[in-house]
Amino acid sequence: MKKYILTFLILFFLTTVFSQRKTSAYKSGEWLRYKMSYSGWLRAGTAILEVNEKNLRGKKVFHAKGTGWTSGPIKWFFKVDDLYESYFDKETVKPYLFKRKIDEGGYKKHRITSFNYRSKKAYIQDFTQQKDTSVAFSNVQDMMSSFYYLRNYDFSNLKKGKEIKLDMFLDSQVYPFRLRFLGKETLSTKFGKIKCLIFKPLVQSGRIFKEQESVTIWITDDANKIPIKMSASLAVGSLRAELEDYKGLANSFQKN
Repeated sequence: MKKYILTFLILFFLTTVFSQRKTSAYKSGEWLRYKMSYSGWLRAGTAILEVNEKNLRGKKVFHAKGTGWTSGPIKWFFKVDDLYESYFDKETVKPYLFKRKIDEGGYKKHRITSFNYRSKKAYIQDFTQQKDTSVAFSNVQDMMSSFYYLRNYDFSNLKKGKEIKLDMFLDSQVYPFRLRFLGKETLSTKFGKIKCLIFKPLVQSGRIFKEQESVTIWITDDANKIPIKMSASLAVGSLRAELEDYKGLANSFQKN
């Protein structure tokens, strides 16, 4: 299970894509909680995504926070305690500050990245290795801001098989992220029947995932564009995430 939860959450945080509307897909106070299950029945942990308006250096911004942790029997042999935070522009969703502090079975990282748009450089403070670095960047999102940026993306002309591309800044590098649209489906959930859009992120195979396209995500086909389910085939077993609770949505949660 080492790094399974972290990798799964990263993909989960990044997979919302959808139509540019005058009404935003989210607002301050939105809170989403997900149940993580291993091999379909064993509860592996919990993930929470929330966004609130904050002040950063005298400017009103959105502060997004993602937390994830293992629970139950999984926690006995593989403890996870992850925290991700992003401060980004309310209009452009440009990230200003990104914080990452994780502990996964002893694998630890604690970094703070500041994005300077005048110098076009990202400044990274690595508290684990006790060193600072700077890296040039252009038109990137951090892990958390990507989630909110893509939720207001123009989805109106996206057709089956089309890929969404995004550059993500993580660990002092820029990573290309691709997401393929598969079509639509109505899911039966604890909230009732929900119309969904289906996507498949292209991920690196071998170390964790069985193949490049082993992850599938279902997104609500409404104005909120929130992930409601995700499944992934791992090198050993499988991992699934399902929306367990929510509050503070910007728009009505449409159900059949």
